[in-house]
Amino acid sequence: MKEIDQCPICGCEVSNRVMICKDYLVSGDDFEITACTDCGFQFTNPRPEDDKLSDYYESEDYVSHSETKKGLINRLFLMARKYTLKKKLRTVRKYSSGNRILDIGCGSGSFLDVCKSSGYEACGLEPDEGAREFALKHYGLEVKPIENFLQLEENTIDVITMWHVLEHVSDLRLYFQRFKEILDEKGTLFIALPNPESKDAQMYGKYWAAFDVPRHLYHFRQTDIKNIAEQYGFHLETALPMKLDAYYICMLSEKHKSGKSKLIRSFFKGMKSNLYARRNDKNYSSLIYVFKQDGQA
Repeated sequence: MKEIDQCPICGCEVSNRVMICKDYLVSGDDFEITACTDCGFQFTNPRPEDDKLSDYYESEDYVSHSETKKGLINRLFLMARKYTLKKKLRTVRKYSSGNRILDIGCGSGSFLDVCKSSGYEACGLEPDEGAREFALKHYGLEVKPIENFLQLEENTIDVITMWHVLEHVSDLRLYFQRFKEILDEKGTLFIALPNPESKDAQMYGKYWAAFDVPRHLYHFRQTDIKNIAEQYGFHLETALPMKLDAYYICMLSEKHKSGKSKLIRSFFKGMKSNLYARRNDKNYSSLIYVFKQDGQA
């Protein structure tokens, strides 16, 4: 296991345990979440060594990379995705300009396919070989390995998207440095993240599915993602809710807590979370953060 001895955002060398969460997807092991004593940023600590992290994605139920319709939760996820893909595209069009889009952690290529069909010069990066093969077979997309991120030329991308991906990457600072380098000066960065300050996170605590240890290495509050982005010359344009996420996360969390999905109970808890967020600093279950580089209006 790898012990993190400095806060990934502020560099403080002291952190305290917040809770212990279980890996419900693959290993069944317990993992600690700690919080920086200075800025309060939460992260999984200790965590698997970087070369062992891929072992914790080896599950057919990991629907971010899977197209399986096996099981109710997977079927509902795929149904909801058809709607959210179009909504993501509308969001990108509204808040950005330019035609060159890079989707990092593009999975099986569904969003990339929507972009390409809509006239974007779209490229994707994905660490999972099986997901890359699926993208090629079903969408005709030649998705590149994630290692190509370090090889991209400067100022060649208009839009970068990361849909629930940043919480998985090992080196946050490397990624933000590369964002700065490869984006055009008028480029836009879209980052979607789960929110541990949401009402559903409060209701479920250690059972909250979006902690998803150890795959989620970091657990960003709104202030956390804003703080690290500002260190690399980005300012927050807006934060947009992903309201359907509350229902999906509540359904998974109910299953973690009781062993059953409990659809009706999950629906009302998801609704409660969204209503709470409307009145409390946009603290929805998940948010899309839209960043521009400093100097842009």
